[in-house]
Amino acid sequence: MQTQVIVMGAGGRMGGTISRLAMEDSQVDLVGAVETQGKLDTLKGLSCMVQSDLSKILQAYPEAIVIDFTVPETSLDTAEKCSSAGAAAVIGTTGFSAEQTVKLQDLAVSTRIFWAPNMSVGINVLIQILPELLKSLGEKYDLEIMEIHHKFKKDAPSGTAVKLAQILAETRGLNMDQNGVYARHGIIGERGKDEIGVQTLRGGDVVGEHTFYFLGPGERVEVTHRAHSRETFAQGALRAAHWLAGQKPGKLYSMADIFA
Repeated sequence: MQTQVIVMGAGGRMGGTISRLAMEDSQVDLVGAVETQGKLDTLKGLSCMVQSDLSKILQAYPEAIVIDFTVPETSLDTAEKCSSAGAAAVIGTTGFSAEQTVKLQDLAVSTRIFWAPNMSVGINVLIQILPELLKSLGEKYDLEIMEIHHKFKKDAPSGTAVKLAQILAETRGLNMDQNGVYARHGIIGERGKDEIGVQTLRGGDVVGEHTFYFLGPGERVEVTHRAHSRETFAQGALRAAHWLAGQKPGKLYSMADIFA
């Protein structure tokens, strides 16, 4: 059975990739595309309902799964409109504040919502194995994270770096609010024992790269994930949409639920 999907920001880099792959996927039926009024002309080639208002498409397709990789404010609005229409949302947006994340969690009690800051299979496998690597290496290994993205990315650090840093901090009984270091400059003294560094680089057209450094006495271990194409995330979003179609409200779903 085909899963009906609606793509937010369908004229953008990520939205355009998702729309193209949705039309090529036999398990997916692209029924709607949303863009701002001034960019609707960019969607002329799509053979689906095109609107600047998501609510109008949801009136026609209330069972559709909305895929949103836009900005936090828009994604929250998407989740609220899905809640009102009885639809569902797959959200890949990053940069949510703690308050906005709680709002998503609240909406997920009564609405099917899936949220993942990174939908690549590789990254989500690393989420499973990096904590075990950190435990095995032990306390003498310092942890640093570096992420690189294209010059148009608006939030920093990336949602993926933030999530992995939080998971790895919890592995050591730490908290990124107290132990995270996001910049170093000047005479800063010795590195603190419980510091977890997260550094950001921006430039060019880099889709996404994350390197995890485990720096120990006499050696270091580096684990790097490089995304070669936005199709990696788009395929993950379509996979999530197809999976979410068979779920019920009650929690804010993530990639961990798909792999469970």
